[in-house]
Amino acid sequence: MRLIEKQMNTAIRCGKNFQKDNTTVINIGTKSFVYLHGNHIATVGSDFLQIFDGGWQSNTTKSRLNALINEFADAYNDGVFQQNFCWFINTANGVRDFINGYEFALS
Repeated sequence: MRLIEKQMNTAIRCGKNFQKDNTTVINIGTKSFVYLHGNHIATVGSDFLQIFDGGWQSNTTKSRLNALINEFADAYNDGVFQQNFCWFINTANGVRDFINGYEFALS
């Protein structure tokens, strides 16, 4: 995990706003909104993690999403991966096509 991703996760855990380089976390109430290059890529609530591609299925977006999933969801079963230029979501219930707004329950 990259340093910026650790800092992003720490800011979310501490309920602090964070901005560094291309990554921003804005905390409003019990929710944290994560942005990459100004595009919304995730919302972390008290009991959920909702993910988006922000319009760009890039390696950096995927890395930020996986850092969030590893920190807040099931690090062993959940994740985002790419195969043949298509994105997928891995869950304990199997693999599914990537869907903007997909929600993981927090562990």
